[in-house]
Amino acid sequence: MSFETIHSVHFLGIGGIGMSALARWFRHEGFAVSGYDRTPSPLTDELIKEGMTLTFEDSIATIPQAILDDPATSLIIWTPAMPKDSAQLNFFLEKGFQLKKRSEVLGMVTSAFYTIAVAGTHGKTTTSSLIAHLLKDAGKPVAAFLGGITQNYQSNLILGEKNSKEKTLVVVEADEFDRSFLRLHPNEAVVTSADPDHLDIYGDESTIIEGFRDFIHLIDKKGKLYIQQKAALKLEESKMPAIKTQEYGLRSSGIRAENIQARSGSFVFDYSDGKRTIKGLELFIPGFHNVENALVAIAIGLDHQLSEEQIRKGLSSFKGVKRRFEIHVNTSNQVYIDDYAHHPEEIRACLSSVRAMFPMKKLTVIFQPHLFSRTRDFAEGFSESLSLADEVILLEIYPARELPIPGVNSEMLLDGIQARKKTLVAKADLISYLENLSTEVIVTLGAGDIDRLVPSIASLINERTKRLAL
Repeated sequence: MSFETIHSVHFLGIGGIGMSALARWFRHEGFAVSGYDRTPSPLTDELIKEGMTLTFEDSIATIPQAILDDPATSLIIWTPAMPKDSAQLNFFLEKGFQLKKRSEVLGMVTSAFYTIAVAGTHGKTTTSSLIAHLLKDAGKPVAAFLGGITQNYQSNLILGEKNSKEKTLVVVEADEFDRSFLRLHPNEAVVTSADPDHLDIYGDESTIIEGFRDFIHLIDKKGKLYIQQKAALKLEESKMPAIKTQEYGLRSSGIRAENIQARSGSFVFDYSDGKRTIKGLELFIPGFHNVENALVAIAIGLDHQLSEEQIRKGLSSFKGVKRRFEIHVNTSNQVYIDDYAHHPEEIRACLSSVRAMFPMKKLTVIFQPHLFSRTRDFAEGFSESLSLADEVILLEIYPARELPIPGVNSEMLLDGIQARKKTLVAKADLISYLENLSTEVIVTLGAGDIDRLVPSIASLINERTKRLAL
């Protein structure tokens, strides 16, 4: 299939973070874009404002007439999250429309451009956003498909100025879920981590490790791999292809950070790769894990001829990604941070960084587990990482695509949590619970719908800050 024969593109599940980025790209390229999603959201509101035709009713009657009139020039992009009894999905299947999964289409895009693909069970959204921002800020022609909304561009699609002298660089988040990343065509790739996750898809840790090895084997033979030091140990050098490889990490012998200083709203560090050192870089998205993400972004920027001045400027101007260590309140007596962390290793990285930034303050963590299977598979790890807090408030599990599993609930984490205080609170009761709670630093964690509570929590903490200032 060639994009040249397509005039209209219809998305089933257009409100998803990955699907909407692809929809925005097609719209930017001049295609007529439409789509269905189950419920409206701030993201779907933005897509409508950008000129796309959206419906929230899963019926044939809501499909645009242009799609119905000309199936040959229409492309249907769908997500496996669509229910099997979807009226639109089954209509398109029965009528012989061209249907492609998002991962297939993204694979077609990456085959047509020089591609930097960022994979990993944690860190890929921030890392890919950082890479894209450094390149765009330096004036490079770039197109980035991201798994989060960047604060700098308020979008999950970053587009640079078209430059006839240089070819477009595509930066893409390579998602291991459903083995989607195996459809990509990377010239360069990053592996930020290779911890066990999505065991409902892979079954066990050895299988997901094999999946990452398969991804690495897709890299162009003349290309390059940047791999985090712990991931490199897990994937084993002897089982990797013979391509140019650079290891990175906070304490790596390759690309590394030195003289790290944790401040209340930033981290300062020196970049070193054995050949050159850049001193006193400041990153305004705090966290040791974000310093590590920045290391590989800097290395890629340098490899694409960015100057030290451009690196320093791009790094200091990066505002981060929504729900990735997002600081909503930061005063002398009250702090509120929200993060997407939903895996024990992500929680450990986030809370360790918060501890380094605010070592003398009480740390209260609100966590909404994501998926019954993930909670079951990593229960011990969740309890251990949450024990870094002084107080833990657990919400019930967000089921996402899963049905309940007997005996699996948030309460099963309580016994293993070693925090001084721990409790289970219904989501509907959380705000009233917090109103009567003394706090200094609050962190909300989770990949479910906990983000809908963020504005109310931020408002509560801001009001508390005002009262304390009187």
